[in-house]
Amino acid sequence: MRGKPVSGKSIFVLCFASFFAGSLFTSQTWNHPNSHNKDHQLVSINHDQQNNRNWLEGKPADVMGVVAKTHQAIRSLDKTISTLEMELAAARTSQNGGQFSRQIRASSTKSIHSLQKAFVVIGINTAFSSKKRRDSLRQTWLPEGAKLKKLEKEKGIVIRFVIGHSATPGGVLDNAIDEENAEHKDFLRLDHVEGYHELSTKTRLYFSTAVSLWDAEFYVKVDDDIHLNLGMLVSTLSQYRSKPRIYIGCMKSGPVLSQKGVKYHEPEYWKFGEEGNKYFRHATGQIYAISKDLAAYISINSPILHRYANEDVSLGSWFIGLEVEHVDERSMCCGTPPDCEWKARAGNVCVASFDWSCSGICKSVDRMRNIHNSCGEGDGAVWNVEL
Repeated sequence: MRGKPVSGKSIFVLCFASFFAGSLFTSQTWNHPNSHNKDHQLVSINHDQQNNRNWLEGKPADVMGVVAKTHQAIRSLDKTISTLEMELAAARTSQNGGQFSRQIRASSTKSIHSLQKAFVVIGINTAFSSKKRRDSLRQTWLPEGAKLKKLEKEKGIVIRFVIGHSATPGGVLDNAIDEENAEHKDFLRLDHVEGYHELSTKTRLYFSTAVSLWDAEFYVKVDDDIHLNLGMLVSTLSQYRSKPRIYIGCMKSGPVLSQKGVKYHEPEYWKFGEEGNKYFRHATGQIYAISKDLAAYISINSPILHRYANEDVSLGSWFIGLEVEHVDERSMCCGTPPDCEWKARAGNVCVASFDWSCSGICKSVDRMRNIHNSCGEGDGAVWNVEL
């Protein structure tokens, strides 16, 4: 600092010399390694491409195996995610105090894994005045007593007559059902006041209650005046086990009836557009099946699901806007003999049979036995189905 001052020209020359020397050194040091790295990368890429080409061309079976395993893993993951979503939603609903039936509230704290496992829960919609109908089913396609319990235990097939209570709980009508249930043990009682115009509410409550009692893969609703082949029903449902959101039935799109006083009158017809319009596609009400995720969706969202005049329309409306696969299964709506009889002889046994003109089997109590003899699959068919 105290020496002789250095001129600006000398400083410039010194800086330039240092820069030149540094550039020369850097070029000498890194030129060879870069060339080596590039060569190495090219060799690696060519090697990987050759390996992939050999694997794809030489082992097609391995490729298909990997693809199959990938699809299986995706399906398994999808089911796991659906189950977790359902448990989370149920927990939230329980914390928020959802308005469920007493049976649902009593079991709302249960984990879904603690429920009784089943393949399918079949709810037979019935009324106080339908004892003869129920007996006609017990005498034909519906197993009784020990057979019913065995079917539930060994095959995971749960079957119950579904009914609520009268407007005067504890009265004659309710006592009669209690006595019938004590004898047959095949009822599911709902916290619901029975009435023809309350079928949408009853359907909503049936699925909510069934989900709270059984952890099943499918939930089915049938009427008590149709003929059902249990083996064919279970075989049909088993084809869709990998589908998390499935809605199966005979899909239709009937007219929206705006005239008062007619059967199936729709008071909210204006919501479906101009007069003469048709409903959206939905399963006919005699029989339909839904997967576990959809039944859980009904249970979780029960307080805010709108009810139309017709029960089958209400159910279909609950799935509008959801990622749901509709399956139009025509074997669920065969006619009565000779229709179902001809199909059975041809090897196409029907799942369900009824008369469209009566929205069920006309005079079902008198005809159920003959229809069962003509169109039934055989009493042992359901036991031979592999699940």
